[in-house]
Amino acid sequence: MAVAKKKDKPGGVPEATGEELLGYYRQMLLLRRFEEKAGQMYGMGLIGGFCHLYIGQEAVATGIQRALGPGDSVVTGYRCHAHMLLAGADPKAVMAELAGRAGGVSKGKGGSMHMFTKKGDFFGGHGIVGAQVPLGAGLALAHWYRGNDRVAVSYFGDGASNQGQVFEAFNMAALWRLPAIFVIENNQYAMGTSLQRSTAVRDLYRRGEAFGLEGQQVDGMDVVAVRAAADEAVAHCRAGHGPIVLEVLTYRYRGHSMSDPAKYRSKEEVARVRAERDPIEQVRDRLIEGKHAGDEALKEIEKEIKAIVNEAAEYAQNSPEPDAAELYTDVYAS
Repeated sequence: MAVAKKKDKPGGVPEATGEELLGYYRQMLLLRRFEEKAGQMYGMGLIGGFCHLYIGQEAVATGIQRALGPGDSVVTGYRCHAHMLLAGADPKAVMAELAGRAGGVSKGKGGSMHMFTKKGDFFGGHGIVGAQVPLGAGLALAHWYRGNDRVAVSYFGDGASNQGQVFEAFNMAALWRLPAIFVIENNQYAMGTSLQRSTAVRDLYRRGEAFGLEGQQVDGMDVVAVRAAADEAVAHCRAGHGPIVLEVLTYRYRGHSMSDPAKYRSKEEVARVRAERDPIEQVRDRLIEGKHAGDEALKEIEKEIKAIVNEAAEYAQNSPEPDAAELYTDVYAS
């Protein structure tokens, strides 16, 4: 029988070196500033269609991606810009894709919701809610079939966790003991519906119990705690113990998408989370309190990140529109 357990800062705050903290800080700050710039460009009409920002959730993908190795597979839903960047995609190409330009990672044809890159074995963002979960199980099946020790990570949200295909994927992954890590990014709201209004059993890490899957819940606003839980999950899969469910408790500061005014929650609620639990500020505090970095060093990192994001925005705006002939390319595998 599966053992479902909460992993919310077990035994206190996990340890991390100054070098690790600086790495987390730099990565999460890049995600935050990139998404803020994307939001600005959307407001200016430079990005069209749907656009789902990752602001507030940076610790989740950052902590989990740090636990993965070469050859491990990743797949997610439409809130995928951060996952792309962490997979090693060029920020310029990601921003150009958001703008629908030829210089984008998908040649401007995928936009915000459908990005892919061979770097980091990232198998894309997917627009159909929950559809990436059986795809992730398939990636895990490929690793099992090839006899390697790689794992497949599927990211999905609390709303997607109610989809039937998610449970079908759990069942098959458990049946075949696949090296699959199912990451539920529980940001508390499925579009505009709170978890309390949509889900009878709110401990989502227990969702796999019926199939014998182990489950863990972790504080998703603490990147160090996420990394520790991810290390355990990866080791679990590599040892041949089958799939595992990680519920990562996080929070998004913006609406579900750029068209969502988020009137279903109060401004005070968002402000409280920002003030008390912001993932980037937590790392900043650890760096300063541990004397790993001072204000000047952190300001220099901010300056470097700002330059990268501004360069990406400029590249996206100057990249040409895709040629009409691109409609006929990349349709079939050659």
